[in-house]
Amino acid sequence: MKLVELGDCDLAAVCRLNNLFAQETSHLTEPEMNELVQMAFYARGFVELGNQLGAFLIALDEQADYVNANFAFFRARRKRFVYIDRVITARHAMRQGLARRLYQDLFLCAAAAQHTVVGCEVNLLPPNPASDAFHARMGFAEVGTAQLPNGKTVRYLERTLDHG
Repeated sequence: MKLVELGDCDLAAVCRLNNLFAQETSHLTEPEMNELVQMAFYARGFVELGNQLGAFLIALDEQADYVNANFAFFRARRKRFVYIDRVITARHAMRQGLARRLYQDLFLCAAAAQHTVVGCEVNLLPPNPASDAFHARMGFAEVGTAQLPNGKTVRYLERTLDHG
């Protein structure tokens, strides 16, 4: 698998993969996906031979003009941060370490840009135990919870970055 910029990918394919996991993230149209990728601090994914998308991650920093309750949580807490909006691995590519590799790459990019914190949210309701376990392994700690207008309850997580 090769790490690529999502802007260089078929965004219709990125959107299709995203929407297979809309319950865990949120449904996006192609124009919405394009807008998200354009404003992202980080938008990369892994593609296989034949350019089939295996996984992707989109993260925004505090400069993004993003209207989103979860992003707003971090904006209210931090002057500088990187917020992971979505990370998705295709079913055929699961258990290959792609999400871990995307997170590690994001941490390097964020630290190089002098960010000290990466934040995200994980659903409490509906529960997402696999994501809870993954984020614990990646060094994230809970910093808050919220009930969203769409009925989901989320846990907010942060990881402090090393600059060594």
